Amino acid sequence: MAKYLVIVESPAKVKTIKKFLGANYEVMASNGHVRDMPKSQLGFDAENDYEPKYITIRGKGDILAKLRKEVKKADKIYLATDPDREGEAISWHLYIALKLEDKKVYRITFNEITKNAVKESLKNPREIDMSLVDAQQARRMLDRMVGYRISPLLWAKIKRGLSAGRVQSVALRIICDREDEINAFIPEEYWSLDATLKIKGERKPLIAKYYGVGDKKAEISSREEMDKILRELESTDFVVTDIKKGERVKKAPLPFTTSTLQQEASKLLNFSTQKTMRLAQQLYEGVELKGQGTVGIITYLRTDSTRVSDEAVAASKEYIASNYGDQYAAEVVTEKKKDQKIQDAHEAIRPTDISNTPADLKESLSRDQFRLYQLIWKRFTASRMTPAKYETTSVKIDAKGHRFTVSASKLQFDGFMSVYKEADEEKAESNTLIKDITKDTELTLESFDPKQHFTQPPAHYTEASLVHALEELGIGRPSTYAPTITTIMARRYVVKEDKNLYVSELGEVVNNMMKDAFPSIVDVNFTANLEALLDKVETGTVGWKTVVANFYPDLDEAVKKAEKELDEVEIADEVSDEVCDVCGRNMVIKYGPHGKFLACPGFPDCRSTKPYFEKIGVTCPKCGREIVVRKTKKGRRYYGCEAIPECDFMVWQKPSTEKCERCGGIMLVKGNKLVCADEQCGFVKKLETEKAAAQ
Repeated sequence: MAKYLVIVESPAKVKTIKKFLGANYEVMASNGHVRDMPKSQLGFDAENDYEPKYITIRGKGDILAKLRKEVKKADKIYLATDPDREGEAISWHLYIALKLEDKKVYRITFNEITKNAVKESLKNPREIDMSLVDAQQARRMLDRMVGYRISPLLWAKIKRGLSAGRVQSVALRIICDREDEINAFIPEEYWSLDATLKIKGERKPLIAKYYGVGDKKAEISSREEMDKILRELESTDFVVTDIKKGERVKKAPLPFTTSTLQQEASKLLNFSTQKTMRLAQQLYEGVELKGQGTVGIITYLRTDSTRVSDEAVAASKEYIASNYGDQYAAEVVTEKKKDQKIQDAHEAIRPTDISNTPADLKESLSRDQFRLYQLIWKRFTASRMTPAKYETTSVKIDAKGHRFTVSASKLQFDGFMSVYKEADEEKAESNTLIKDITKDTELTLESFDPKQHFTQPPAHYTEASLVHALEELGIGRPSTYAPTITTIMARRYVVKEDKNLYVSELGEVVNNMMKDAFPSIVDVNFTANLEALLDKVETGTVGWKTVVANFYPDLDEAVKKAEKELDEVEIADEVSDEVCDVCGRNMVIKYGPHGKFLACPGFPDCRSTKPYFEKIGVTCPKCGREIVVRKTKKGRRYYGCEAIPECDFMVWQKPSTEKCERCGGIMLVKGNKLVCADEQCGFVKKLETEKAAAQ
């Protein structure tokens, strides 16, 4: 009996794929990469044409031994690693490590783990694409050059445990540059003027906004200018001079790419980029569905493409027409134009089967899996639907030569919005449609509302906006966004508070040193051009060793120069208000393998340490000491008194700084509500959206 061996990356895929194939097929996992450059050295020979040195990764010996055993029995071997550069490289490393030169070896890829996709891939095998492998090798070597040559310099000049990276250092610079913009920002004053006008016979007044004089838009920049305008408008008539009615069309959104999924999941679900990718990986690799077994329910999660297969387009059109009506099914969907930053290797992220609605799968998914799947399903379904249509009205009103305007719109046809609204669209329209207004409509002034404003500085980056910036600038690729952000936070260069990313003192020092000593490494354009070169390696138009050979000598020279010229920088430990029980000094916050802890600054004379607990600014209702964030032995977070075990106060929900209006007790944050911790009191208060996000 013929026997075929299919090798995948993840053990989670084994069960899913094995179910689709017959008894002739054995499915095994490599658990990711099996070979890499050695950790203890740079891993390539600059004198010998930059030839990389690969060794078996520690701990992978047993896996390779089991794979070799199966290889001997197999007539054909299918390498079914992920459909990207990294997956192609893993297949190539498996080919070398398992010595498959004399075997019948085929490379297969699928963008979704479904029976049809897997079986179709077996019908269309190919050879390993060495251009893809070379692009991965070049990226890996460039990243290693930066990391292995610059990180030891940071250890020597600043402190141990730091790291530099080809993409992470640029991401840090982008955040630092934004911080500098915010710090240098000088607010400018400006004013707005609204006129509340009464329409004869209408109960609801009309709110008109000041535009300027005639057709010239005016910027009101001071109280004096505002007072002058108000004086000129005293006892004047308001006359409708122009009415324009029209239609506005809002196009359906494109389906998700890795970047847009991370951004929307952050805005709508408050997921970190890392969490989004972890959940998406689970949905892609397969979940147990009632009546269907284990099946992958979304397509491949690392993609720059908005392309959708013909089969998925046809299936979605049929589903939408039968469930929403023919008028909702889009005929032609405009795809995003490709540029040099877009790789079109895959499809967009979409459900593998649109008929698997979120409601149908809810019981089979965890809460977070469901929320992410629902987001992907809604976005894809909306992307295949017709545009939304608004009826618009624009009115010009004259008052002694001064112009006021009113703009209003009314949704005529909801189209794709019947399924999906983006995070930024949740705000309702400011005005409903103005009924029966004509040039003869009589308007009477009820009041003026002059308001002073100040221009705002640029917003701090969030994980979502940083991903957007990295994508726009062409820095990194879908697989790098989440690990890049995770790394700069783990290194404590950046801290996250209320979704915003702030640069730490350590981050500023590292960024300044990188800018001084390695300006090209942290130059946005240089890094984007390097990404474009890697894309050319992937298409086979540029040799990978050419890219590496042009990069390394300049880096080597810059490192040697920095070793001689850079001064050492001392980063002071953050001082806490906790006093050392042994010697009475204020303890400092240190970082260990398990996170923060308190240590006496008198080390090595005084070796006293204490656990560090994050305070939340709320006092314990039982003893008056601080409530801190704690964790159970299994890692579940809760909020308890810092005096535990002497004081036994603890709650699972985060206590609010607000007190209960009814009993004066502690309020707990539960979603968008504050609930009194005392169940007998039962007081509930709704949180404003912004406040809820901050809590």
